[in-house]
Parts: sequence; structure tokens; C-alpha cells
Amino acid sequence: MAIGPTERETVMPAAVLARDLVKTYPKGVRALDHLSLDVEPGEIVGLLGPNGAGKSTTVKILTTLARADSGHAEVLGRDVGRDPRGVRAVIGVVAQRSGLDPAATGRDNLTLQGHLFGLRGRELRRRVEELLERFDLAEAANRPTRHWSGGMQRRLDVALGLVHRPEVLFLDEPTTGLDPEGRAALWSEIKRLTGMAILLTTHYLDEADRLADRLVIVDGGRVVAEGTPDRLKGELRGDAVHIEVLDPPDGPPARTALSGLPTLREVTLDGRRLSARADDGAAAVPGALAALDAHGIRVATVTVARPSLDDVYLKHAGRRLEVAA
Repeated sequence: MAIGPTERETVMPAAVLARDLVKTYPKGVRALDHLSLDVEPGEIVGLLGPNGAGKSTTVKILTTLARADSGHAEVLGRDVGRDPRGVRAVIGVVAQRSGLDPAATGRDNLTLQGHLFGLRGRELRRRVEELLERFDLAEAANRPTRHWSGGMQRRLDVALGLVHRPEVLFLDEPTTGLDPEGRAALWSEIKRLTGMAILLTTHYLDEADRLADRLVIVDGGRVVAEGTPDRLKGELRGDAVHIEVLDPPDGPPARTALSGLPTLREVTLDGRRLSARADDGAAAVPGALAALDAHGIRVATVTVARPSLDDVYLKHAGRRLEVAA
């Protein structure tokens, strides 16, 4: 029996789908090493990793600004290699570097962006005013953007990416360089973008934890962990024990001193910081300090905490996430 239109299941394409992306730059620098990820409609996915992990290269490929050496990628069912024009029509991009014309006013920047996407007349004017109000930029709209604060400029960058009402938004490290107040203000604006698929790249753990529905942690061009922030932290049962030593320790003896304790597991050393997992962190600390003292390792500080994304990254990447100044 034939299936009527109302009985058919409508299969929505993923907002973003990438499979086995490989990208190698000159001198054999492997930026992406068979990286795969997906973003569902309406989902905010955080692409988390240090500088050089492959985050920006992934965004460049998905936004048609670069080509992968191999692999497949599409946005809302549009192949990024075969249909770049179709992809660009449905995406908004906020790059790491501002796209503003510093000599132009905020209103003129938005108007020009609208023209580039074919908007004209009353429709464009209405959209520009709507975005100026939405991002709290109306009072400064007629001033050249070079006189704006960094936070205001970054909010305008996001507004530029939304002029044509894209279905998928790429935010590439949007808060880098902002002060805490500017970061918090931009976080609030991003959280208000409900219903839109967003791929957010960041190396700020608190930003990823605050904004993302799901995280994809990358290191060395590969996905090393994936899941919701709560699930990833929940996989690390017990407490995190962090011990900062006064002098650079000799790696193997320092790890051996703690690895021999039955109360600790997953002992790692990163610079002067020893980290381990414990079912009861407070109870494990005295034995850890005694073991280090027996090896002549002087301790500066000890902290016990519930699992964080920093601990998740340490577990999967083998080191802490260093954020460049």
C-alpha cells in the first residue's frame, strides 16, 4: 500500500556533518587527522581545544574558505565542496578577527553586510535597526566603530553574521581578547540565539561549559572526547586531587610516588602540577603528601575538587589546556 505524505517520516539533514576530514599544510603539518563531528538543528556544539588543535581549520573547511585533502563535509545537506554558494547562503560566520570597517559607523557596517546578501530598502533598514537594538548598540550606531569598546565591536561582529538570518552560525573563538565583563555580555547574547544551530570554537573551558549543549574536544587534529559537559565530567568518578610542587619534579619518581598509593588513580604530571583521581580526595591527601615527602618532593599547594572540564581535558589529551594570552 502506498504511503501518503502525512505518513512519511521527514528526515531533517544535520545542520553540520563532517566525516574523516584530513588537512595537511606545507612542511607536513597535519592540521586535521580524520576528524568527524556533527551538529543537529538548534544545537550549540562547542569545539574545544588548544591553539593549533585544528579548530579554525575545521571552521574554514565547513564555511567553504578552505578545502580538505580528503573526507566529506556538508551543511544542511549541501556539500561544502560541490555547492559552496548554497552553503554560504544558509550560514553566518563570526571569525576570530573582526570583519568591521573601523571608519564606518555601526549602522553602515550592518547595511553593507545586508547589501552583500541581497537585502534592500525597508526590509534591510528594519533588520539593521532590529539588530542594533537586540545587541544594545543603538546609542552608538552613528559613531565610527573604531571608537567603540572591544566588547561592543565583538557584539557587532555577531550581529553582522546574523543580518541575513542564517540557519547555522559559526562562532570562531568569539570572546578572545575581551575582558571578563565583555565576555559575560557576549555569552548572554549567544545564549539568546535559541533555535539556531551553532558551532562554537573556543579554548576557554568556562565558556564551553556555560554555552554548549555538547562538546567535541580536539587535540592534534583528532577528536579525543565527545559528549555533554555533565556527562564528560560525570565519567570522572570521585574527586580530583591537584598538587602543586615547589621545584620541577623528576617525572617518573614523582608519578611513582603517587601511583603506588591505593587511594589514588590516573596520576599525571604536567609541569609542576601532579593530578590524580580519588574516591575520597580529602582522605587521600595525607598519604599523598607523605609519599612525596619521602621522595624529597616539596609541595606548595594541594586542592581537592569535583571533576571539571579541565580534568576531562587532562584525561583525554594528557595535558592541561593552555590558553594563549
